[in-house]
Amino acid sequence: MPKFAPRLHVLLARDAPLGLVIRRGPSKHVATLLWDRRKDTFQLGQWLNGRIYERRSDLSADGKHFIYFAMNGRWNTARGGSWTAISRAPWLRAKVFLLKSDCWNGGGLWTGNTRYWLNDGYGHTLLDNDSHPTRDLGAEPTEYFGGECLHVYFHRLMRDGWTRGEQKVLNRDHSVSVFEKPLGKGWTLRKLAHSQANAPVGKGCYWDEHELIGPEPEQSIACPRWEWAELDRRRLVWASGGKLFAARLGKSGLFDETELQDFNAMRFEAIVAPY
Repeated sequence: MPKFAPRLHVLLARDAPLGLVIRRGPSKHVATLLWDRRKDTFQLGQWLNGRIYERRSDLSADGKHFIYFAMNGRWNTARGGSWTAISRAPWLRAKVFLLKSDCWNGGGLWTGNTRYWLNDGYGHTLLDNDSHPTRDLGAEPTEYFGGECLHVYFHRLMRDGWTRGEQKVLNRDHSVSVFEKPLGKGWTLRKLAHSQANAPVGKGCYWDEHELIGPEPEQSIACPRWEWAELDRRRLVWASGGKLFAARLGKSGLFDETELQDFNAMRFEAIVAPY
């Protein structure tokens, strides 16, 4: 079997200089880390022996709370199988625990720092409930993108300033949805969000690639290895090969490229949340 770099997906807080890195690898081990975007330092939260569905997850605007959908496949246990949880970022210990027991729907989005929309579907069973945060029962999105990852993910992208463009149907098992975000200085970041039943080895059924569209005609930079990318203040940040990078954009393209962190060497640790 070929060896793949860990997959990275990042959630950025909209009103605070924080982010949450979701690092997956091997396939049934996932870790979360808090990213201080002022200092570019990273604090390890916890590991999960299971799967976090990053496209059904969200970080609150103040960076304090994390909502996520997870699965460990222990269907015969009282709290196992699959669930939606809300934790204090970057840890995973649930302050709110909603048992799901299947992989339809799940996860959600923040509608305020302590209010969330639940991607409920066929229902959750509430087992633990901190007094904060609270569920926003009036926040159901009007546009429907399917019951699972894309319904949360696409609405998160549009909330965070991405514009949804055309959807390209390549064949019965593969479609691509195009999203764009302006970067300044005439540049645009384009995200190609793939939905593919028989995805390439090393990718899931949902995977992204990117390209930079420049201010001059026919000026573009293909970035097929970027699995995640976003605008962070005046710089561009992206994930590739198990590493996180940053650079600035000028008229001719990227400059001052910096490797912020290499997550490849991380190994599972049993860590207890401090609450």
